[in-house]
Amino acid sequence: MNIAGRLLRSFKDYDNQGKLKGLEQRAELIRARNLAGWEDGQLQKESVRLRTAARSGTALDELLVDAYSLVCEAAKRTLGLQPYKVQIMAAIALHERYLIEQHTGEGKTLSAVMPAYLNALTGDGVHVLTFNDYLASRDAEWMGPVYRFLGLSVSAVQAGMSLPLKREAYASDITYVTAKEAGFDYLRDSIVLNEADTVHRPFHYVIVDEADSLLLDEARVPLVISGDTSTSTNEDLRFSEVARQLQAAEHYDFDDFKRNVYLNEAGAVQAELLLGCGNLYDSHNSHLLTSLNCALHVEALMNRDIDYIVRNGKIELIEEYTGRVAENRYLPEGLQAALVAKEGLTALAGGKILGTITVQHFISLYPKLCGMTATARASAMEFEKTYSLQVVQIPPNRSNIRVDHPYRIYTDKEAKLHALVKDISAVHATGRPILIGTSSVEESDQLAEALTAAGVPCHVLNAKNDAEEAGIIAKAGVLGAVTVSTNMAGRGVDIRLGGGDPGQAEAVAKLGGLYVIGTHVNESVRIDNQLRGRSGRQGDPGSSVFFVSLEDELMLRFGSYTAELMPRQDEALDDPGLRSRITHIQRVIMGQNFEIHQELNGYSDMVEDQRRILYNERLDILQGRQELSPSEQRVRLFYIDEFWADHLAYISYLRESIHLESLASRNPIDAFHEQISQAYEQLHAKIDSAAKDMLSRLKGSNDPADWEKLGLMSPPSTRTYIINDQYIQDKRSSWTAATVLSYWLRKPLRWMLSPVIKLPKY
Repeated sequence: MNIAGRLLRSFKDYDNQGKLKGLEQRAELIRARNLAGWEDGQLQKESVRLRTAARSGTALDELLVDAYSLVCEAAKRTLGLQPYKVQIMAAIALHERYLIEQHTGEGKTLSAVMPAYLNALTGDGVHVLTFNDYLASRDAEWMGPVYRFLGLSVSAVQAGMSLPLKREAYASDITYVTAKEAGFDYLRDSIVLNEADTVHRPFHYVIVDEADSLLLDEARVPLVISGDTSTSTNEDLRFSEVARQLQAAEHYDFDDFKRNVYLNEAGAVQAELLLGCGNLYDSHNSHLLTSLNCALHVEALMNRDIDYIVRNGKIELIEEYTGRVAENRYLPEGLQAALVAKEGLTALAGGKILGTITVQHFISLYPKLCGMTATARASAMEFEKTYSLQVVQIPPNRSNIRVDHPYRIYTDKEAKLHALVKDISAVHATGRPILIGTSSVEESDQLAEALTAAGVPCHVLNAKNDAEEAGIIAKAGVLGAVTVSTNMAGRGVDIRLGGGDPGQAEAVAKLGGLYVIGTHVNESVRIDNQLRGRSGRQGDPGSSVFFVSLEDELMLRFGSYTAELMPRQDEALDDPGLRSRITHIQRVIMGQNFEIHQELNGYSDMVEDQRRILYNERLDILQGRQELSPSEQRVRLFYIDEFWADHLAYISYLRESIHLESLASRNPIDAFHEQISQAYEQLHAKIDSAAKDMLSRLKGSNDPADWEKLGLMSPPSTRTYIINDQYIQDKRSSWTAATVLSYWLRKPLRWMLSPVIKLPKY
């Protein structure tokens, strides 16, 4: 790290210490209020007093000490848990709307109860956004006795619940729910034609658990609600066959990062022959070119058991950061259809998109936002820039004594695999439990096979058997356990030494605790730290080490060292420069990704601004704040939804082609803003015109039967899903300097060479 970096780190450490000092002083005040001598009735009467004060306008800051003292005593009586000082410090920071970094096993779930209780006293509702449905249900049930003892209601929302049950759950004082399910419910509310059909109430205060995952890794994931689906044709099979007949280098090339693929001149000629379409780049063939590009992308860049699995006859995408099956997630429509065709499966055509919002924009709807995670510091700048959230590092209750060993670097993957099996076998022979984090489903299966061949029994935890996760993880800390996992084990998982058995825990501790091995380094150091954090919880002994080869994807794409230039050897490379190079690469990539996300926000932010303007207008109509007859209300709502859906379709079309603006010396974001602004300006005129015509046909009828005859109804069925947009948004630009240069050279080259070689249009 350079001098400027060290100075900045020192300043941040000093600032963090100052915040901790203030938090500690208030935590001591709370602990000093000893309520052990109070009867249950006294505690509950005090809770009523606080609720009355909060709803009468008393500032919550003034009630904090009394409220937190009350929660601490209630937790001790109902759960047998006495919050540590550091947990109370974390709870204060959450109320003050910080993002807290709290080590794994330090009790974030209990820390969240105090600010949730305090902010729920106003009666406006608190949401705790969890990583998955299991955690929402578990935490609501686990912490529920505290809330109920103090007179507040608590519920968990689960995917698939009926609307009445959801409405009841959201009406509770505290609601545990995943961000995605809360977002889907918001989208459903945005297209209802009767206010009674909504489930959400106005948003107030939110605590985001696993905040770095939701606020950063998943931030740009678009949540979608659409009309029902219908079976598509098999036209995509044709393009899949064509893509399969094209050869790398001969017919297509990759960019420097192997994230994008392009037809070259020979490829265009071959594709034209196979498709029998004439010049593929003529405007009337644009749909063919789009479909072929999608087919080529999934054929050349997407790998089964790495990017997706096929299960029960369906494509299931795998989340890059967790290795989990991405439930209810699809690629953008063209890519999804191409991937289904590649695997020879039956495709469903997507229905008309009725509404969409990114996770980032949904969470920003909450007036009061805070969060907690075990890995935040590395991305502190991004949290502050995007959400105005400052990170506070909460010290552990017991010092972390885990030993993090230096990277072990090998020349090639074969040497790395050999070293992994040798190391795992040696440690396993002692009985010490081992957790191995792999890069993909494919790698986890390969390593498991190699370990089995070496006589080391292991449990495999990856996207193929995610339903068994809880059982496997419960055994990951017992004597002799060897668990091979994708990044799935890095989220929402607590591995106890000895599986929670005190006798075994002591034996495992004497062996050194849980031994964590990473078979690769991730682009983000946060993801590496999540894996490391599985070991050494609450002062337990433990250690971690990462194995790297020069043939790993990260090193091939970004490393200045290449395996071809170094002689192969079985032993690890003893080169401190290589180790520091890996750390440097991760810092650079995180910086690049931050800049990419900021730029991409330029596309989605204006669309979200337009959506909010129209949504607020729609809400005024739905809630009767505009003087309209029932028929006028129904017609207006119907056409707002109809033309907003058309607007979204136009935006999708623009997004697919807007990058070409950069090749015409225009800023793509400026061009995008200009075009969607012009389209949005016409939206109200279209709504007004269509509404006027429909009201004329209705002749003022307020009879719902007449509305139904004219089609003024909600869609008969809808579905909600997630678009896995990373292939378009989250990866590096296809349009490198070389691409732009080649584009500008095409015109003179076409003029000079057109008699000899047929050049594509673009």
